[in-house]
Amino acid sequence: MQAIRMALGERSYNVYIGAGALDEVAVHLRRAKMGPRLALVTNPTVFELHGNRFRETLTAEGFDVSVFTVPDGEEYKSLESAGRLYTEFSEALIERSTPLLALGGGIIGDLAGFVAATYMRGMPLVQLPTTLLAQVDSSIGGKTAVNHGTLKNQIGAFYQPVAVFSDIAALKTLPRTQLSEGLAEIIKSAVIGDELLFRMLERRTKEILAGDERLLQAAVSRAAAVKISIVRRDEHDTGLRNTLNFGHTAAHAIETITNFKVSHGEAVAAGMLIAGRVAAGMGVFPASALERLRAVISAAELPLSLPLNASEVLEAIKHDKKMMSGKLKFILPTRIGQVVISDRVTPDMVAEAIVE
Repeated sequence: MQAIRMALGERSYNVYIGAGALDEVAVHLRRAKMGPRLALVTNPTVFELHGNRFRETLTAEGFDVSVFTVPDGEEYKSLESAGRLYTEFSEALIERSTPLLALGGGIIGDLAGFVAATYMRGMPLVQLPTTLLAQVDSSIGGKTAVNHGTLKNQIGAFYQPVAVFSDIAALKTLPRTQLSEGLAEIIKSAVIGDELLFRMLERRTKEILAGDERLLQAAVSRAAAVKISIVRRDEHDTGLRNTLNFGHTAAHAIETITNFKVSHGEAVAAGMLIAGRVAAGMGVFPASALERLRAVISAAELPLSLPLNASEVLEAIKHDKKMMSGKLKFILPTRIGQVVISDRVTPDMVAEAIVE
């Protein structure tokens, strides 16, 4: 199992990546002198696949595990769900010192992270991502949030976990479509800061989709390392961390206008292509690199086109938290492995890229 250090002074922690990582959680909790009471937040599907066995493992090690489930679906990543967990925590006498274990994908990680940050003004958080998308992105870096109405991820807090355990073996239970979802974020990380990872994806994406454990661990580790490197230098998203939003300016708008019927991975794929087309149109991103990006997205079995209304996407972007002083803030690729933050992108450029 590989450990990558998120060096943030007193808030530093390790991201553990490897098959069987969940089996190491009890050892870590004992070493860190946490427990014996634990609050496990998950959804029914994940609990059936991984949670019951995981709880039994913890119980056998002497921990008292209370399980709290949230229905699966983006609509449950809400203030209402957070409020229900606060009530259930209080009724179960969960204390401020009780570690919260977030077992699941990005929805559970975001929601449980938000609850951990706000219940009794903060409780220890351990992220246990079980989807590829969560392992490479949402579980790392301390961004927690819930949705509210049409506002996606705009109610939240920066709250770092005390550890992240990404069990590669858990990915074996995912349908192929969810591996594609996660590959969207891995492609994003490669374009932002790891050309070697991008080259690996050009050659080995089909094997990753087939569930090759060694390649999955390599891809997760390299993508996680890109994010960790950036977050260490800009924890609170004041500059450099904005680059992690490559593809997300348009993606969040697409999710909003389709009421999340377009999945996050599909929306990010479209958002990366839109940003790539804008950059190519501005002359800062070679056409050959844009074609390489298209080819990798296609190999990941993500769509190269979506039925979008440009005006609707632009209207939704206006409400995005990445707007600054009324200007669009786009992350544009300049080559594979490097991006820049630009406020020179006009609505007309975006509209043209969407139509293309």
